[in-house]
Amino acid sequence: MAKYVYFFGGEQAEGRADMRNLLGGKGANLAEMVNLGIPVPAGFTITTEVCTLFYQNDRQWPEGLEEQIKENIKKVEEAMGSKFGDPDNPLLFGVRSGARVSMPGMMDTVLNLGLNDDTVQGIIKMSGDERFAYDCYRRFVQMYGDVVKGVDHDEFEALIQAKKDARGVTLDTELTAEDLKELVAEFKAKYKEVVGEDFPTDPWEQLKGSVNAVFLSWMNPRAIRYRRINHIPGDWGTAVNVQAMVYGNMGGEGQEASGTGVAFTRNPATGERHYYGEYLWNAQGEDVVAGIRTPQPLEKLEEEMPEVYKQLTDIFEKLEQHYTDMQDVEFTIQRGKLYMLQTRAGKRTGTAAVRIAVEMEREGLIDRDTAVLRVPPGDLDQLLHPQIDPNTKYEVLTTGLPASPGAAVGRVVFTAEEAEEWAERGEKVILVRNETSPEDIGGMDVAEGILTARGGMTSHAAVVARGMGKCCVAGAGDIVIGDKQFSVGDVVVKEGDWITLNGTDGEVIVGKMELVEPEVTSGDFGTLMQWADEIRTMEVRANADTPHDAEVARGFGAQGIGLVRTEHMFFGEGRITAVRQMILADNAEDRRKALAKLLPMQQADFAGIFRVMKGLPVTIRLLDPPLHEFVPHEDKQIAELAEEMNVPVEKLEARIESLKEFNPMLGHRGCRLAITYPEIAEMQVEAIIAAACEVAKEGINVVPEIMIPLVGTTGELEILKELCDRVAKETMEKAGVEVEYHVGTMIEVPRAALIADKIAENAEFFSFGTNDLTQMSFGFSRDDAGSFINEYRDRDILERDPFQSLDQEGVGQLVEIGVQKGRSTRPEIKLGICGEHGGDPDSVEFFHRVGLNYVSCSPYRVPIARLAAAQAQIKNPR
Repeated sequence: MAKYVYFFGGEQAEGRADMRNLLGGKGANLAEMVNLGIPVPAGFTITTEVCTLFYQNDRQWPEGLEEQIKENIKKVEEAMGSKFGDPDNPLLFGVRSGARVSMPGMMDTVLNLGLNDDTVQGIIKMSGDERFAYDCYRRFVQMYGDVVKGVDHDEFEALIQAKKDARGVTLDTELTAEDLKELVAEFKAKYKEVVGEDFPTDPWEQLKGSVNAVFLSWMNPRAIRYRRINHIPGDWGTAVNVQAMVYGNMGGEGQEASGTGVAFTRNPATGERHYYGEYLWNAQGEDVVAGIRTPQPLEKLEEEMPEVYKQLTDIFEKLEQHYTDMQDVEFTIQRGKLYMLQTRAGKRTGTAAVRIAVEMEREGLIDRDTAVLRVPPGDLDQLLHPQIDPNTKYEVLTTGLPASPGAAVGRVVFTAEEAEEWAERGEKVILVRNETSPEDIGGMDVAEGILTARGGMTSHAAVVARGMGKCCVAGAGDIVIGDKQFSVGDVVVKEGDWITLNGTDGEVIVGKMELVEPEVTSGDFGTLMQWADEIRTMEVRANADTPHDAEVARGFGAQGIGLVRTEHMFFGEGRITAVRQMILADNAEDRRKALAKLLPMQQADFAGIFRVMKGLPVTIRLLDPPLHEFVPHEDKQIAELAEEMNVPVEKLEARIESLKEFNPMLGHRGCRLAITYPEIAEMQVEAIIAAACEVAKEGINVVPEIMIPLVGTTGELEILKELCDRVAKETMEKAGVEVEYHVGTMIEVPRAALIADKIAENAEFFSFGTNDLTQMSFGFSRDDAGSFINEYRDRDILERDPFQSLDQEGVGQLVEIGVQKGRSTRPEIKLGICGEHGGDPDSVEFFHRVGLNYVSCSPYRVPIARLAAAQAQIKNPR
């Protein structure tokens, strides 16, 4: 028969710390503490396998589980010297969850299990304290009713408040034993009213109901959401820990007092090496986290119970040395005797994670590789952006997708033009749009943050905001935008009202929150990044469209520019008109006249980026979006352009209408534009090479990489490679300077990946455009998929949003095929990726494994990619 239950207690434990997949983190660590000789109340762990079987077997226990639980109850009874259900010397249990990774507060707990009208008398005899016994009893009825039977927690709280009001007291602790006894009866009556049956008095029935409730809590909405956010598989299941109760609410005074607390072996906010925690006298664990009473700082325990404090801190040191990581512990003091109830690796801020990793390496606790692996790359976001003051309490109006981290405070405006006008007056603004387009770039640039009602994590707003390092909340679907206002339910926010965005968590808050700059120990951050750079074998570049973006990227350690999106340069002042004249021209000659105006502007842009990068590689993508994105669509703008171009409004409207496409993402864009309108590509190539010649004359070495987008056939690349070479030659002859340059392509059409060996005959480099490659592989629109992606994740159709983290099973295969086929033709070909996945740690690890030379991401994600690339090398050396 399979072993479903593992005992821990006394001087023996059947589990170990390395059994967390089977016993869950809590169960494995309880067993490990017993093995270390640390005082732990005896108990047993029901394995995560049982949780899986529970769901597979229509929520029934597997055969043999009941017998194994009863055998282990006897072991706990022997270890604790009391008996489950005994009215004279009762053993009570706490029943807690324990997944293999920490999910704090997400699942359910039942304490004081085993109480009834008989056993409560035994607790009174054992403790000599009637009030304590009935305090435990009322807590148990409340928790069991709430957790096991779904009686609303507030129903019980209302009864407590009514009792306190009747007695004229403020705190729960001021209620007498008789008050609590009355509350037990009132709680049971409320239980019967709601549930339709009497409160169970059989301890075994109580235990079985509580174990089932913990298993069921694995699938409660908050646990599902937590797993989704933290990418925890839903089929892992939770273990259940059944542990003898010890009582922090048993009372006593002086060195015989009782209490409970939570502590960290280092400061989880800053990483500082000092003990950090809180405790409450005469309380149980939930009282500390509930916030009803104000706990004492851990330092005060040294004054009040110096011997217990010394024992506790000795245990802190033992645990940290043993686990070689900062620990989060829970403890109870029962009449002066210390018990440890839990230890686990403590949750920490990004700042603390960096400091702890670096300091532990210096202390000799861990080696350098472990220190680099210890910091989750995504946590570095917290070090790079302002945040809402953590001491501020606030109410969230609605939530969207956390598209770009940090926080922003500003006054609401609804158009890019208004954003620019308000910003010129010195106002801080938040740009609120249904969705943004390239035409909004000016308003996005001056805004403190961006909020959209539609769009996903790789929508235009999200991608541009991340590139700018601006806070963005995208896809906030509850927002309804009207005339100079938006509403969420009954709440209306008007133009000029203050709102705050929390881009790290996707929150929208009415009002003006205080922001703080993260406290970064630059020395530790720099040290960690230096270690990462020494380890990694894959380069990290940045996506940047302006000299400023390039400068930010270099500051964050980028080793080049992997994507310059030339279309973003077309919306600057004095440019969009020339672009529109070019697009709306009737013939090639008129198009060339308009392009001639743009040529010096593009050349200046490229030269500025080359100067900033000082010889580092710069990959410039030729025009990619469909032309309709650049033309006006509002009557006022159309009329202004018609007057400027001296053409009838009707003619201009007809031309704009002709540019519309049924599916522009699959339409006339990318290399297709360059083939049908070669003069556009000629102007851009001339601007690139002329800029390279210009900075070469200044003594700056630059090797531009010209990237042709959306290639799907060899013919497209052959034609455009010839165009690039011809224009480059003419431009260098004209400048009297010869510069090295390379021509390559984006692999973003699935067909291109499948024929990459043939495409490599004319391409000196590939850059995988995984945003479009994902769209075309799945048939999903990245801007519209948000309407169903979350449901797909809830129903386990998709484990993760494929636009946030690369779909390695499908899209990843296309990347791998492209790598292998490309190198079969051209072994020395340079391979990179410039989609948004370049800043996702899991995707970076995949790109390392398949052999890419570099990843490219938005400037503010460069440190994340650098750390992720180092971790990938440690895990998969190459």
